[in-house]
Order: sequence, then structure tokens, then C-alpha cells
Amino acid sequence: MNITGQEGVYFFQGTNLVVPAGTPDAALYQGVPLENWGNSFEGADIFEIPPLYGGGPIRGVLLPPDFFPSREWKIIPMRQALFQIVGETIADGAGPAGRVLRAFHIAQWRRESVFCGSCGSRNEDAPEELARRCPVCGRLEFPRISPAVIVLIVNDAGQALLAHNKKFASGVYSLIAGFNEAGENLEATVAREIREEVGLEVHDIRYIASQPWPFPNSLMLGFNARYAGGAIKPDGVEIEDARWFSRDELPQLPGHGSVSRYLINRWLEGRL
Repeated sequence: MNITGQEGVYFFQGTNLVVPAGTPDAALYQGVPLENWGNSFEGADIFEIPPLYGGGPIRGVLLPPDFFPSREWKIIPMRQALFQIVGETIADGAGPAGRVLRAFHIAQWRRESVFCGSCGSRNEDAPEELARRCPVCGRLEFPRISPAVIVLIVNDAGQALLAHNKKFASGVYSLIAGFNEAGENLEATVAREIREEVGLEVHDIRYIASQPWPFPNSLMLGFNARYAGGAIKPDGVEIEDARWFSRDELPQLPGHGSVSRYLINRWLEGRL
């Protein structure tokens, strides 16, 4: 497949964004001009998808793991690139950041949907919709979106509960989060995840904001809740430590651009 058109192309390798070495942070969302690459990419998955909010088609290239860019190019982890693109705002899926997030989400899905989940045959792109179609059994596979909740809990003293997950960098504390289960509404997910991970009960659960989070395929749904009872008891499986923090005594926080930081910032501003 050859890529044509005027808009920049997004190049990904695994969970990284690949851009020219001199690309400033403010231009990461623009993609790479075609003339910088040409139209032939051996072993790459080249795709084109429709945009959600206007503009031209979104074009992407998923480079193979053994591709090594020259020194004129740089590889940036997508999480870092996202923070650099949006600054201190939330990456809500609209605007320039939304195009990057959509391209990245689809790139990850394409990498994981090469073969049919029913008969194991190699999938093809469906001709009229964003889906993979099995040419043998006809099974259609659509991009996976996994809903997950994330919640800022506040107690009567105005403190927020922040927790250190084993997957976080050393010293970083964020919010309690977890995936929605089959047969469960989102408010029940919030209460269950808090109970399982830190042993607390909450009430007054309120939805605040959502965010596409394609690492690899989540939709993060942000909530606020009030502490109702219980003593903090980290589960030791995901959560290593959890504490109540006041606004004037905070640990290292997650990066900007994420809904977790958005919720924390709203609390810091006195809006939660």
C-alpha cells in the first residue's frame, strides 16, 4: 500500500512514536511529511482510517520491531509524547491530540488482530468499515475498547487518597483505577476497585470526565467519591502504599495530559 495525501503520517514502533530528530514538542501531533520517508516500507503495516472530527484521513505506519531509524530520527514513548503534545490540559480525544491517539489505538489493535480469533486464519481489512474480516469464516473484529474507572477519593478533612502502584516509577502516587467487569455498572466498579485495592468504602460517587487511553485500548472514566469508612489497607498485589495527602504536602504526581492528573488538579484547585 502506498500513502498519498497532504497531511502528515504517524509512525509507530511498538508503543513509541517515531519522528525526525529535530521535531519540537509542539509539533509532535503533526505527523511526518511524506517526502521524509517515501512510499515503500518493507515489513511495515501501513493503514489509513477516517477521522472522527473533520480533517483528512488519518494515516499511520506501524514499523516492525527490527526496524532501526537512522540518527536523523528519534523514538519517543507515546506516554511522554502525549504529555508533550497537550501540556497541562487533558488529552480528551478531540483536536490534534485526538488524531494521534486514534492512530496509536488503531496501530496497537492492528498489531494484535492479525489472525482470526475463531479459526486462526489471517485477517484482512474490511472494505467498508474500520474492522478486520476473516476471509475463511467471515468473523468481523472491531477495535477493542476496554472501559476502566479512575477515582479521586476525598475525606472529611479535605485530603485526597493517593496510591503507589507497583507498576509506577519510584515515588509516584496516583489514583485508584481498575477495569469494568461484565454485568457491572461504572459506579459499582468504582466502589469495588476501592474496596479491593485499599479496603475503603465510599459514597457520593460522581462522574467527572473521560479520556481515551490507548495503552493499549482503554477508555478511562474519571470519578470523584467521598470517603465513607474503613482503614487504608493496600492489597499488596497492585497497590504497595496508599495515604491521605493534603494539598500542601504532596508526593510526586502523574504527568500532565492524563485524566488522573486532571482530577488531581481539580482537587488542588478546590473544585472537587
